Amino acid sequence: MSRPAGDRATTGDRATTGDRAVVSKAPWIDAADRRVGILGGTFDPIHYGHLVIAEQVRQALQLDRVLFVPAPRPPHKLDEQLASAADRAAMVALAIAGNPAFALCEIELEREGPSYTSDTLAELADEAVQQGVARDLYFILSAEALAGLPEWHEPLRLIRSARLAVVGRPGWPLPDESRLAATLPGGADSANRVERVETVPIANSSSDVRARAAAGLSIRYLVPPAVEAYIRHHRLYRSENSRRNA
Repeated sequence: MSRPAGDRATTGDRATTGDRAVVSKAPWIDAADRRVGILGGTFDPIHYGHLVIAEQVRQALQLDRVLFVPAPRPPHKLDEQLASAADRAAMVALAIAGNPAFALCEIELEREGPSYTSDTLAELADEAVQQGVARDLYFILSAEALAGLPEWHEPLRLIRSARLAVVGRPGWPLPDESRLAATLPGGADSANRVERVETVPIANSSSDVRARAAAGLSIRYLVPPAVEAYIRHHRLYRSENSRRNA
């Protein structure tokens, strides 16, 4: 099983070489997990739409694990205010606690500077090499996000590091192979690395949850009860709240 976030200290396991301490980090993915999904995002906050997609992709692709990877501050959202990274990671941990196939991965929260998906996937792919195991990574994203993928940082490197698991969403049906080949860098070769997964469409959005919470309206049935309680207890998304990143 992948390590819970609390078990993976950034100081890692310590060994000594001569008089110098050497720090080795525990892997984000256990060697036994050979088929792993990666679901990234700001998760501001995580909601049922994220969980439904993760579970249905897990089942469709027979994944051993799905990692939820909160982004510290995505490059395309530098001008937006977000709940703190600690709050967003805590809400993810609460939301996924009941599913043993789900795990929180704070790889991007430990990274300094802008966070790019291509770096994350390359690092996770290299982890399998270091473990000496064959592992298939599946980066989970919506058809809407896929349409903008060519504008992402090093998209071809991203596609070569992990297969893409694409899900539809309201207004964004799954693309056919010809559209994939025409859209993705790498053409047909990249299109062959795409898995199109049918899921139950859910129109939830984090922005809707934030707007309702800010207005003091109910967010019940939009987020798991533990996340709802966390938002209420910490008064997240309310105008007087100070637990946000400028």
